Amino acid sequence: MNKDSRIYIAGHLGMVGSAILRNLKQKGYSNFVLRTQQELDLVSQVDTDTFFRDEKPEYVIDAAARVGGIVANNTYRAQFIYDNLMIQNNLIHSAWKHGVKKLLFLGSSCIYPRLAPQPLKEEYLLSGPLEFTNEPYAIAKIAGIKMCESYYRQYGSNFISVMPTNLYGPNDNFDLENSHVLPALIRRFHLAKCLMEGDWDSISKDFSRHPTTQGIASETRDSISKALTKLGISGGLSRDGVPLSIPVQVTLWGTGTPLREFMHVDDMAAACIHMVETVDADTLYGRLGCTHVNIGTGSEISIGELAKMVAEIVGYKGDIRWDSSKPDGTPRKLMDVSLLEKLGFRYSIKLEEGIGSVYAWYCNGQPR
Repeated sequence: MNKDSRIYIAGHLGMVGSAILRNLKQKGYSNFVLRTQQELDLVSQVDTDTFFRDEKPEYVIDAAARVGGIVANNTYRAQFIYDNLMIQNNLIHSAWKHGVKKLLFLGSSCIYPRLAPQPLKEEYLLSGPLEFTNEPYAIAKIAGIKMCESYYRQYGSNFISVMPTNLYGPNDNFDLENSHVLPALIRRFHLAKCLMEGDWDSISKDFSRHPTTQGIASETRDSISKALTKLGISGGLSRDGVPLSIPVQVTLWGTGTPLREFMHVDDMAAACIHMVETVDADTLYGRLGCTHVNIGTGSEISIGELAKMVAEIVGYKGDIRWDSSKPDGTPRKLMDVSLLEKLGFRYSIKLEEGIGSVYAWYCNGQPR
């Protein structure tokens, strides 16, 4: 891939796509073909094919997807499987049809069986039942992996897949009903900290910047208090907004015992570009005998310990409670990244450092 190669990043405004775009610009690439969701509906086969015909990208990075946390995945099951299948099918097929030189497909670590041995090796794909709560999304991503492999085996297309672990970073989704665990923790503890400090202006501004999907009103102190309670942030106030001795508490889903791996999106972006620049389909499917490559850190932390770390970084000193009636999801999900390291890449941003930088970004409200 040359510095002036014509590169299309699908989903360039999202957390993953924007990180990949930043990385490419830092490395000197400059010829980008970019479209917002409003400008190009990737669910439409006709629109996608027309775009490829007219713009003729040489390289494609597929970072476009409908994503969300455990609640969103389990609630919008039909939308998650339909939209993700359509987006990736249209992109991959159009890339083949119009002679794209190379395509990188991004999946998710949820493709692995719920009770697969840990750490998760690439070979464990399709070796057991999936986690039910995100099964539709996982099935779509598995189909994308197999589609890239199949287009290589039938047509010789240089299409490869990578499977990132849980990601976090600038431009993440902080909607408390649909976000992943780490951004949800950052926002909950930020709001709870503001509540402890009686900083109503900051809470109101937060709701204005990041409206909830349920459209909770937040114009008055009473409505803010009700909104916070609905989101698991309570205590510290009477009904009329007068501070009480009752401590502020944040209630989180599950038991806090599941283990998760987290990678800063900038590390993930660097790994993706490393793959595009150095690994082709012949190497992946032929010499290595793999369908995809895991991208992660190889390190894990319990959700409970993560919550404590985020609370400390944010400066929240109230109580943390766990609602064990809510689902935990997969008990453990750690990626085996030995193949990625063998291919010459290792992550560099430590978790505590990364969370601190993301919280600073969140408070400033501006992309880096």
